[in-house]
Amino acid sequence: MLQKRRFKKDNVTKVTFVLPADVVGDTIHLVGEFNDWQASQAFKKQKDQSWRLTLSLEPGSEYQFRYLLNKHDWFNDPAADRFAPNPYGEQNSVVIT
Repeated sequence: MLQKRRFKKDNVTKVTFVLPADVVGDTIHLVGEFNDWQASQAFKKQKDQSWRLTLSLEPGSEYQFRYLLNKHDWFNDPAADRFAPNPYGEQNSVVIT
């Protein structure tokens, strides 16, 4: 699930990426165009066992992204705004701010 909140004063859109508790793993990273496809942003597990991560992104933009589970399993967000083909014959999730 993607939760978006626009902050006009700061000219940012805060996007919270939420994964349900049934996503089981030791680590989940958010990887995409906003971090040069590097596994630099890790999700934090919540008390309800869901996973959350919030980023400040530029409003009026589109960013492709995927999730990286346990450093080797890639998957998309079923609640993404849309999907785009990638060079590996798969799809990337897209968030529109």
